[in-house]
Amino acid sequence: MRSLTLKLTLAFLIVGLSGSALVALFAATNATNAFDRFRSQQSLENFANDVERFYRQTDSWDRADSQIRRPPGNGPEPNPSPHILADAKGQVVIAFPPYRPGQILPQAVLDRGIPVEVNGRRVGTVLNVGNPGRTTQDRLFLAQLAQASIWAALGATLFALLLGLGLARTLTRPLVALTGAVRRMADGDFGQKVVVESQDEIGQLAEAFNQMSGELARAAHLRRQMTADIAHELRSPLSVLMGYTESLSDGVLQPTPAILHAMHEESHLLSHLVDDLRTLSLADAGELTLNRQPTQPGELLERVAASFASKARAKGVELRLEISPDLPTVSVDPERIVQVLGNLLGNAIRYTPANGTVTLRGLAENGGALLQVADTGIGITPEQLPHIFERFYRADSARAIDETESGLGLSIAKSLVELHGGTLTAESTLGRGTVMSVRIR
Repeated sequence: MRSLTLKLTLAFLIVGLSGSALVALFAATNATNAFDRFRSQQSLENFANDVERFYRQTDSWDRADSQIRRPPGNGPEPNPSPHILADAKGQVVIAFPPYRPGQILPQAVLDRGIPVEVNGRRVGTVLNVGNPGRTTQDRLFLAQLAQASIWAALGATLFALLLGLGLARTLTRPLVALTGAVRRMADGDFGQKVVVESQDEIGQLAEAFNQMSGELARAAHLRRQMTADIAHELRSPLSVLMGYTESLSDGVLQPTPAILHAMHEESHLLSHLVDDLRTLSLADAGELTLNRQPTQPGELLERVAASFASKARAKGVELRLEISPDLPTVSVDPERIVQVLGNLLGNAIRYTPANGTVTLRGLAENGGALLQVADTGIGITPEQLPHIFERFYRADSARAIDETESGLGLSIAKSLVELHGGTLTAESTLGRGTVMSVRIR
């Protein structure tokens, strides 16, 4: 039995059949008991009317046992019904086993009977001391009642079967859609979406699947884009190296210091790109180790500022350093944080025009440190800002002419900061500059 629809339908059928059978059984039993009580009470009331009429005529219970005929029982034999009559003193006048004529009945027994009153005076009591048997008509009626209960149970079972089939299909339809979408994804067709038809657990599963599918499609796109970007980044330095080596091998060029220097720069770019890719792959796999130690962030800012001071002067950019005196000590890997700040500061100087300003700032924030690199450069558009931390992304095509960068600096910086449990965010206004904020504790 492999079909979930069939399993659910059978489950609903079994539950419906069991419930209908129990309801029919209880209903038939209660109806039979109620019918027996009704017939017994009706027989007793008829007997009470007969003895009351006898007393009105005779004004005594003399010869009542022989004169008053009890209604026949409901059994197959015409025996009298199990009724008794007691006078006003509780003495049995008309007996039925286990009671005897002349026996005095306790008050508790009399209280269960029907009083016989004549002219406002209680002259006796009638009681049931058993259940009358059923007549042929009674048994026929009860048989018809049981048959009706059975048909009602069968009807309810059929209704449960149809309802269960409908519910089973309703429940399994989104699962079938999910299965089909998963199989298409297994064949490489990412980005599958299913219709969310409810807000229950199955609806939540569909929403989670759609989210996962979207993330997988995005990851597949980024992987393809990254592969293309890596090939593009490798092609330029490799083409230069191959061109130089081929020319030198054919004797077209002579090995001059300028040519050797250019080849060295291209090799350095290749090495830098490989190192960046290795750092990112280790960070993605969670295998990048951090050598954490208590560190004063201000010292890291000063160290980075000293390393980039000459580059800033060469471009005519003023480099400022603002460190709050209450900047707390944080537990970080100093070399990795210096790498992060170096990437951010290098970008800031690169895209800040001459006579501009780049500020390294260290502030205390909520028990942690806020390290900022703010520039007065060209800025980034709101459309491009959400993508600047993606690998090989450059905010404008003009930046692609910088052959000294791999396009992975901001991605690496973000990964390193997040490994520390911190955050790296960017704020920018086109034409006015950009602020990169690193928050760590």
